[in-house]
Formats: sequence, C-alpha cells, structure tokens
Amino acid sequence: MADLKNDYNKYADIDEDEILKNLTEEQLEELAYELDPDNNMLPASDRMRPQTKKAPTGKFDRKQLLEFLEKKAKEEKDWEEKVPFKSGQKRGKVYERKEDEKSEEKTNGKGKPEEWEHELDGATEEDLVELAGILGLHSMLDQEQFAASQRSVTGDEKIIGLDGERMKFSAVTKASLPKDFSLEPPNTTDVEGSIKKLKANDKAIKELNLNNIKEIKLDVIQEIFSAVGDNTVLESLSMASTGLADKAAAMAAEVIKKNTTLKSLNLESNFITSEGMSKLCKALANNPTITEFRVANQRSMMGSKGEQEYAVMLDKKNKTLLKLGLAFEHAGPRSMAQDALMRNNEAVRTKKGGKK
Repeated sequence: MADLKNDYNKYADIDEDEILKNLTEEQLEELAYELDPDNNMLPASDRMRPQTKKAPTGKFDRKQLLEFLEKKAKEEKDWEEKVPFKSGQKRGKVYERKEDEKSEEKTNGKGKPEEWEHELDGATEEDLVELAGILGLHSMLDQEQFAASQRSVTGDEKIIGLDGERMKFSAVTKASLPKDFSLEPPNTTDVEGSIKKLKANDKAIKELNLNNIKEIKLDVIQEIFSAVGDNTVLESLSMASTGLADKAAAMAAEVIKKNTTLKSLNLESNFITSEGMSKLCKALANNPTITEFRVANQRSMMGSKGEQEYAVMLDKKNKTLLKLGLAFEHAGPRSMAQDALMRNNEAVRTKKGGKK
C-alpha cells in the first residue's frame, strides 16, 4: 500500500499544461478523441467527437437537402424479389388457428365447461342466498325490497332471520320510486339590515345566520366582521358556504381576538387554505368566550403541521373551547385534540356541579 502511495506521489508535482504545450497537433487530436468531456454545461457540439474532417460546402438548406434525398431514393433500384409478385396470390405460410381438442371435449359447444353447467342444480335456497351475498347482489336492493324478500310466502309480516333453516329469500315486492327531497329554501337574511343592527348593538340580534349566501362581496364581508368585532350582543355567527377565502379568514381572526361575547362561530365549507387556518388557530389560542368553532371542509387539507398546530393550541392554551368542527386526518393530533376537548368539557361539568 505504501509503494502504491509513493507511485502516486511521483506525479503530484507534474505540470499538465507544460505537457500539453509539448504535444504536436496530431497528438492533441488523438488525445481529444480518446477523452470525451463529461460536462453538461458544454453544448452538445463541443462534447461530441468529430466524425468527419470534410469542410462544409455551404450554408444548410433544408429544402435542397430534402430534394436531394428524394431524388437519390428514386434513382436507387429496389431490391430484386426472388419470387415475382402476382396479384391475388398469397405468399408465405398461411396462418391457421389451432383448435384445442381438450377444451372442445370439456365444453358443451357454448363456451362453458360441462361441469359448470349443472353446478347449481342441487343447491338449496340457503346456498343461493349465501351465494347472492358473496356476489354482492343484496346491495342492489333497497331496504324495502330486502325486507320483503325475507318475509314468508304465506304473507307473514314477521321478518325471517338469516340463521339456519329459517333463511328465506322468496317473497317479492315492487320497486318503489325514490323519494323526492326538495332543496332547502334559499337564505333570505337581509345582509345590509343585519349589518346596521350589529353596528347599532341591537339586543334583538343574538344569532346571525348567513349560510349559503354566495353573492356576498369582500367589502361587505369586511363590513360584517368589522361590525361583529365591536358588537357586545351577538353570540352566534354562522357563515358556512359563503365563499370565504384567506382574506376573510384574517378578518375573522381579528374578530376572534377582539370580540368578547361571541360563543359560536361557523366557517365550514369555504375556500380557506392552511395559511388562513393558521391565523384562525393563533387567534383562538387566547380567546376566553368561544365554546364552539366549526371550520371543516375547506379548500385544501391542512396537513400534519396544521393539525398539530390546532392540537397543541387546544392542549396548551385554549381552556374554553368545547366543540371543534374539524376533520383530523392524522391520528396523533386527533387524539391530542380529543383529550383537550374532553378536559375542557369535564372542567365545565365540574364547575356546574360545584355551583349546585
């Protein structure tokens, strides 16, 4: 090993530039051909080895090149065929499909094996019911059809169970049309009138429901949150599915910090991202009044970092929140948040018991 190291040390002081100066042009060309620089910063033309020494005859002309190639292709003769071509004559080996004699013996001419043809001849009704369950045919029936199918043929309304000999699937019922559930009526809350009442601190408005009002503009949303921030009467504000985004979430966060009477806030089914969710979380950390906060079904998932932020906020700082409408995707933050909410609810219950 020491000898090998000494051999390398002999070449440590060699000047490579001095060696290259003493090489001839032919030697340099041979060296360049042997060494291909592996440098992605060089253009491909500089990294490629020269394939020809012929000097260019002129500028590149694509049209002229195509005409030359087409002319050369027409002038070259085709390969001579060993067998002359004749119209309608098949050349080469003709493909013939092989028939599987074994499969013909086992099938009944319809493509089905004979042993499968009578497989269910001796099956009992219980076997057929069980097979239908395995194949998932029960899921094709609605609740009414499934219940009727298990009644006895004699008209007995008693449902026969699925255990032992009492397993039946013989009665018939007609298909019923699905029930028509009418849509919820639109929210007719007077937004402008509600803002005036909030600014006037009207004692009659303790709850404000603006759910599903899509046409609320950002300046109106700002006016709503500004009025709620200064209000000392409102206890419940619901703005689910109103198109709120991160700017509105920042306004809501300021309301949470400023308002001291709001107990319930619902911002579900909006377009708040993880950035807006983080601002709401930080505002909730020191809020002493809000007991119910709903913010599920937003534009994007918070991820483990956002969920951990909410869980730590509940565990370490907020002692008043009792209900949190937020779907946790990760088990760790979910468990921590559930324990914190149980602690807060238990503290409220103990406090009520002490007063009694």
